[in-house]
Amino acid sequence: MAQTTGGANGSPDRRLLEGPHSRFHEALLLFRAMRDFVRGFRGLHFVGPCVTIFGSARFDESHPFYAVTREVGRRVSQMGFTVMTGGGPGLMEAANRGARDAGGPSVACNIELPHEQQPNPYLDRSITCHYFFVRKVLLFKYSYAFVAMPGGIGTMDELFEALTLIQTKKIRSFPVILIGTEYWQPLVTLLRGLEQQGAISAEDLNLVMVTDDLDDAIAHLEAHTVEPFGLQRRRPRRWLGERGLRVSADSPSASGPSSPRPSA
Repeated sequence: MAQTTGGANGSPDRRLLEGPHSRFHEALLLFRAMRDFVRGFRGLHFVGPCVTIFGSARFDESHPFYAVTREVGRRVSQMGFTVMTGGGPGLMEAANRGARDAGGPSVACNIELPHEQQPNPYLDRSITCHYFFVRKVLLFKYSYAFVAMPGGIGTMDELFEALTLIQTKKIRSFPVILIGTEYWQPLVTLLRGLEQQGAISAEDLNLVMVTDDLDDAIAHLEAHTVEPFGLQRRRPRRWLGERGLRVSADSPSASGPSSPRPSA
């Protein structure tokens, strides 16, 4: 049977997913994925407990949800968390910008696209991945909560990945919060319809909190992250070439009654 050869002009993801290649080429694909993982693990190991904020790259500063997302990022940072996003423009930028407003750490897992996506300017550290699946692993590996702002297919993909991992108990029951009740109403209606048809359980509907009230959202994060999981920050070992994030002494991520507890 003929095998595809994978043209040199295809994207890394396309070449990975288009079928079998030569053994040498498959080894190169595995090496590139491994390299992405190693870079991600080394770069993000000491950024502290994260809250990942999803949202549209297409909603710029003029969009009403840009200011809302910036405030979400600021409040999450004030809790002592590192704000993590996909690193792009729009609402991802707004979340990272909010963390910067609060003086807290701001990181991202970016992705190489055919039309190159530049990291937004409000990042303390950014990891760029070749493969979407590596990026997803990194986004979920370091996060203890997920906040979905209004977004499109990419946001939906990340949201349902989080819900699937929680539903199947591949990760613990971290809180998932959707901001914007009117925007998310069609999705809520869909989920209720799935429950009525028996495709999901009533318990699955409880995995998501939908709200417009940021005070309620932050209280929900506090109740379902810091206390249940006893979060701690790891310290880097310089002799291994490991680097932490520089956080000022007066930053909410350095101290505070609701911050994740620092390790001894």
